[in-house]
Amino acid sequence: MVSRPDSKKARALRHKRVRGKINGTAQCPRLCVFRSTNNIYAQIIDDVKGVTLCSASSLDKTITGGGNKEAAKAVGKLIAERAKEQNITDVVFDRGGNIYHGRVKELAEGAREGGLNF
Repeated sequence: MVSRPDSKKARALRHKRVRGKINGTAQCPRLCVFRSTNNIYAQIIDDVKGVTLCSASSLDKTITGGGNKEAAKAVGKLIAERAKEQNITDVVFDRGGNIYHGRVKELAEGAREGGLNF
């Protein structure tokens, strides 16, 4: 019997590897994405101070759908709107160890449409 690596462990290792290469600052914070089976979450984080500047998720009252691509795109637009309120235009994208495909890609495209640069 062939043993497979646990997918959660593999994602955590990929995320750790990515986080070693990118870092959010006050001028260019990190747009962090977490994808669960039912929802998607995004945060803009200043890693120097260790604070979350703004956040959005598919659990917000304005977004319907939860775990689909349309909801992910809406979350991207919402996080971009909230970032604009705080004069944030440039971010570093942290896909959270997930593949840049599907809901993660839609969130990124929604954030770009909303005015974020990365």
